[in-house]
Amino acid sequence: MCMQIELLFFGSLTDVTTVSRLIVENMTDTELVKAYLEERYPALRAAKYFMAVNQQMIQQVHTLQPGDVVAFMPPFSGG
Repeated sequence: MCMQIELLFFGSLTDVTTVSRLIVENMTDTELVKAYLEERYPALRAAKYFMAVNQQMIQQVHTLQPGDVVAFMPPFSGG
């Protein structure tokens, strides 16, 4: 059985990835997800973004579970 993770992209990151949603399989942590995405979308390496797992912001490598949702968001701005 494969482990599926849903990836969501917001704001300017959808310009980089050309998609707003992607399903990946067998990614056990956020570092593997980042490496996969940067290989698939090289422009993502230069992009600044925040990550959240299941609507919780993360600052470091996070172990993933089947069905997790990882969101990629550009820096917040506004007033």
